[in-house]
Amino acid sequence: MSFEDLLSMLRDMHPDIDFETAEGLIDKKVLTSFDVVSIVAELSETFDVELGAVDIVPENFNSARALFALIQRRENE
Repeated sequence: MSFEDLLSMLRDMHPDIDFETAEGLIDKKVLTSFDVVSIVAELSETFDVELGAVDIVPENFNSARALFALIQRRENE
């Protein structure tokens, strides 16, 4: 999975958000808890990336770059 793949997935879910530059997606309540659950499900289904409960914290979902860093860590385990 590349960063572009992630951006494409996120844009499909929320075309109104500029995920390349957006920061504080959770802290600023841009994404809801339902959005996070949807992202986790989509990552699992489309990219075979499994995230656990310990991964689902605001700092991992506050930006696309933070989410991509999390995915890379999980893929390297």
